[in-house]
Amino acid sequence: MGETGEVVTDPSLPFRPRVAAASLSGASDAAWAKSAAPSVGAAVLGGLAVDEPTRTAARTMVEDRDREEFLPDDPLAFAEQQLAEVTDMSIVPGLNVRGRTLEPLRRVADVCTVHDAICEINAHCRQAEMCDVGAGQSLLREPDRLAAQVATAAEAGATVSVKVRTEVPGVDVPGIARKIEQVGADAIHVDAMDSEGVVAEIVAATDLFVIANNGVRDRGTVREYLAYGADAVSVGRPSDRPVVLDRVRDATDAWFGEPMEGGR
Repeated sequence: MGETGEVVTDPSLPFRPRVAAASLSGASDAAWAKSAAPSVGAAVLGGLAVDEPTRTAARTMVEDRDREEFLPDDPLAFAEQQLAEVTDMSIVPGLNVRGRTLEPLRRVADVCTVHDAICEINAHCRQAEMCDVGAGQSLLREPDRLAAQVATAAEAGATVSVKVRTEVPGVDVPGIARKIEQVGADAIHVDAMDSEGVVAEIVAATDLFVIANNGVRDRGTVREYLAYGADAVSVGRPSDRPVVLDRVRDATDAWFGEPMEGGR
């Protein structure tokens, strides 16, 4: 890991500044990333449903509950177009992907590889429609299926992150972290909920690059996660608020002692 004695060999990691803008379904597109770019080192677009089971779930979420979702006619073309728009920006791009089946994931991972983008597998979404089709948070309860997704993306040559959440009954997040590391994951993006100390457990259990998420708003929240050993933090819902991003960036720069102009 970047700051805990291990060498991170992937050129995308660590990104600088050590702040990521985290994906927000239906909102995190190239224009959003461009707006956040002055204050972040990475921006994760998506989430993008990439196969028919997850696209059906996303359509139901839009139609029945008026949620925002990306539902382009061609998810692969959308991924290509969106990542092409951010390729020349001074940030590491990423794409958060929700899928049930492996072949669509492999194709999207190929696109991520071409654009030097992080392919972030979504094992985080807790919407019932996604979980019912075997995507999102449900993958945490089926670690072999999650591992297969990680291996598929890694074999395509992508930098692979997995976004997870804590406080899922019966799920050992540090154990999940060890498993995904063994099959090729480079990073884990942890929505720590109210269990911030899990970050330290993951740091102790793996050499993954750890991005900590949930409630990151200011110097205090940044320092809490970084004190647990996180390599970076991410900002979710306030990612469209420059004043919040600037506060978080200043705090991470001060912690790591590496004020930057941004970029890789």
